[in-house]
Amino acid sequence: MPASTVTTLSPSTTSTTAHVLDTGDVVGFETTEISLHGRSWRVAVADTTELRQQGLMFVQDLGDLDGMVFVFEAEREGSFWMKNTLIPLDIAFFDDSGELVGSLGMLPCEADPCPEYDIEAPYRFALEVPAGELDGLVTGDRIDF
Repeated sequence: MPASTVTTLSPSTTSTTAHVLDTGDVVGFETTEISLHGRSWRVAVADTTELRQQGLMFVQDLGDLDGMVFVFEAEREGSFWMKNTLIPLDIAFFDDSGELVGSLGMLPCEADPCPEYDIEAPYRFALEVPAGELDGLVTGDRIDF
């Protein structure tokens, strides 16, 4: 399985220790930790056009990752789709300040063309996680990087 190495500095020493993060089928993305709804989430970061277009297509195994965060240069409106996406996902949308503006569930695409998923509100960040993981989110929840 592909894995990425995350180097962390232990607070009790001056040495650097390497921790291997299992990223499952998610290859070629940086990872980061975010905070949402009182929980830390380890996510892949899709912050370029190419990475956002790839997203979680063809991924069956997230490994140690909780999901993927899509980062846009500015607030935008637009839809997501599940073409070549193999696992059901929940998606949450956040505005420029990081406040939740909407969320919904998305199913793997079994038709052509694939359905589009849109909350019809401006957003700057979108978080995709396995279905059911966003249960309990409410308007006003914030994503923090």
